[in-house]
Amino acid sequence: MPELLRLHPVNRAHLEAMTDEVGIMQHAIGSKPDPAHGYCTDDVARALQVDLLHQRELGWPAVADSAWRNVRFLTEAFDGGSGRFRNFRLIGGSWAEGAGSEDCHGRAMLALGETLARSNDLQMQASAGRLFEAALPRTLDFGHVRPWAYMVLGCDAALRGTRSPLARDILENLAVRLAADVPRGSSRDAAEWPWPEPVATYDNGVLPQALIVAGRRLRRSDWVDLGLRSLRWLLAAQTAPEGHLTPVGNRGWWPRGGTPARVDQQPIEAVSLLEAARSAYEATEDPAWAGAMESAFGWFLGANDLGIALADPERGACRDGLGVDGPNGNKGAESTLAWLLAVERIRALRCGSRS
Repeated sequence: MPELLRLHPVNRAHLEAMTDEVGIMQHAIGSKPDPAHGYCTDDVARALQVDLLHQRELGWPAVADSAWRNVRFLTEAFDGGSGRFRNFRLIGGSWAEGAGSEDCHGRAMLALGETLARSNDLQMQASAGRLFEAALPRTLDFGHVRPWAYMVLGCDAALRGTRSPLARDILENLAVRLAADVPRGSSRDAAEWPWPEPVATYDNGVLPQALIVAGRRLRRSDWVDLGLRSLRWLLAAQTAPEGHLTPVGNRGWWPRGGTPARVDQQPIEAVSLLEAARSAYEATEDPAWAGAMESAFGWFLGANDLGIALADPERGACRDGLGVDGPNGNKGAESTLAWLLAVERIRALRCGSRS
């Protein structure tokens, strides 16, 4: 178990500074929001997840307005004609595209599923439930592993808060596809590259996490084992000899047959590994997985390749990445929300409660 670093209290100062009456803005210049790039559904979905976690520490009245703003944004992002969520929104409120990416849709559904599981606001649960059910059918058309994983997690969360036969069917359908794409057994592929893609890119932890969660939900121990094996492989490749986390960087990623890029490490990868380790710990109660969570948390606070903190706990912010010479000075939405999510997961871990 790595040294336990200080656990800071909830701080929403930067989150609130980045947010206007529509939602959280995507990018920042330093600590100031950059309206030129508007908003995206991905970030609003993450902000809703953070609101739901913050209610445990702050109480629902402290986050209710923010959570409702995020639910309204997701409702407005949904195009009933296509059955898909739009992603990019301009500062004036208009949408910059038609259907967004499959990733965007999956992230929105994950946040809505978490709303069904965590919100005590019955009206919000009803709104989120209607939107979730309306957006479910098109997910069977998705062709990429990450959206499958987001949907598995979203459906599992929804099933903690409501009965939805369609959500269970879609969870099983997409989990079957995901498991089928991961090399397994004693095959050469399974030994050399136990991964469903030719390149490991971003938010990689969500893939083994989805297998673990689906395996527990559907009593498929083989899926749990497959997810645990994939996660061990991921963490081994993203742990420095000195023992700290060294996430794959986005300047080159990690192609099969190559080595993981170390430049421009992103907070989303650190929190993704933390989330996967959390699900592994819940499945196994093996303290090694709690240690992996603490290692990912430590990356934000300076337990990284450069020994420099990316998180700014006194403001509730996080820098956008770790480059070869130091951290990116901008503190955008994705990075800040990754930090805020990581803090709450570690708080729950140390308190011994489910997060």
